[in-house]
This record gives sequence, structure tokens and C-alpha cells, in this order.
Amino acid sequence: MRILPFLPLAMESNWANYKHLQTLSQMLLWTAVLALALVAGTHADLPKAVVKLEPPWIQVLKEDNVTLKCEGAHDLGNYSYSTQWFHNGSRISGQDQSSYRFKVTMNDSGEYQCQMDQTSLSGPVYLGVTSDWLLLQTSQLVFQEGETFTLKCHSWKSQALNKITFFQNGNPMRFSNNNSWLISKANHTHSGDYYCKAFLGKNLHTSKSVTLTVRANPIDDEEAAKTEAENTITYSLLKHPEAVDEDTEPDYQNHL
Repeated sequence: MRILPFLPLAMESNWANYKHLQTLSQMLLWTAVLALALVAGTHADLPKAVVKLEPPWIQVLKEDNVTLKCEGAHDLGNYSYSTQWFHNGSRISGQDQSSYRFKVTMNDSGEYQCQMDQTSLSGPVYLGVTSDWLLLQTSQLVFQEGETFTLKCHSWKSQALNKITFFQNGNPMRFSNNNSWLISKANHTHSGDYYCKAFLGKNLHTSKSVTLTVRANPIDDEEAAKTEAENTITYSLLKHPEAVDEDTEPDYQNHL
């Protein structure tokens, strides 16, 4: 019975320990939250990486060679930072260089992003891969008034083309043996559907149509954001190339 006077003391001691541990846990929790906030803030302050295509075409033919380049802020100097590459949100294993060159297959269509040690994740750049004899290539789908851009009539495996004709809205606009068409100081009249025709050997081929838009200069940030969003839109010809007509191209499947 003499033990009874010590029970309150033991209970008070346990309660004091509990309160001490509770306070310590709260301090550790707030410290962790603060650390995460600092890390997030630091990451947000990093310059955003940029993916560039070389050559700059957003549409390519199967077996073309493509180079993707990850660029950061100009003040990064010449130091070679480790780079992470992503295809449709999944990391590309074995690729840690800022320049990534490969021969494309049909499975390579999709969005590409990159991130360097000293940058945040880049925005997505879409690359469309199709299988055909002829392809009209462009660097983007939406342009601003006053911009200069190039259209290219590209053949599978870069075979020689002859008697190349560029069409806009079904009308022949340019005829030459040069497979590129430079459009300077674009305006609203340059909006429309474009395709090209050319002879590959003795056979005449026609590319699929690509819709281009030339917009008035944006008057505010919201309009600029809308234009940027439109540049990311891809057309069905990029994601779902139609089968080649076997009656008119009997040897195509054998070549591919």
C-alpha cells in the first residue's frame, strides 16, 4: 500500500514525456514541410528546358534521321549537364546527353520532353512519323503574320524528286525542281490546306494535306497562349497515316 503515493508521480512523468514527444514530432513535421517548400521553390526558379528538332520538321517519314536537342538557359555555359529524355511521359533509358539522334520508326511518334540538371522540365514537342512515298513538311502548324517559314516536299529515303508542284487549297502555287518553298512575310492569305506532287522516277506521287494557319499578331498574353496551344495540335495524318493505295503503288510494301 505504500506504493500508492508514487503512482501520481509516475503518471505525471509519463504525461510529460508524451507532451515532449508530441512537441518534438510537430517540430520535425514543420521542418520537413519547410524543407519541401524550399526545394519546390528552388525547382520552380530553375529555367525551363527547351526541346528543339533538327531538322526542324514536326512530321517525318519512317527511317528518317532525327536529332532532338535539349537546351537550357544561356548562362549554363559549355558544361555538359546530365539530361533526362521522356517520350509520351515515360523516361527514355540509356539517354543522358543533351543531343539525342536516332532513326525513327512508327513507334517514335508522340511527345518529347527533356530536363537537365540545372533546368525544370521542358514543354512537350510533338513529332509525327508516317509511312509514305511523299510528305509535305513544316516546322509548325500555326504562324504569326509577318513570319517567314519553309515548306518542304520530302521523299522516302530522300530519293530524287522531279517536277515538284506545291498546292494551296487545291490550286498549284509553285512549280520547280527545288523541293523547298520559302514563304516570306506570311499573312492571312497563306492560311489553308497544303500538299505537294512530284515525280519519283517515272511515277507521280502526292503527299497528304497539311492545314496551316496564319494568325494576326496577338494583342495580349491570353491570345499568345492560345496561339502556342494551337501549335501543339496534331492532325490525324500525323497520328493515323492512311494506307497507301496498293493499286497505284504496287511496289511500296515491298520497298518498306
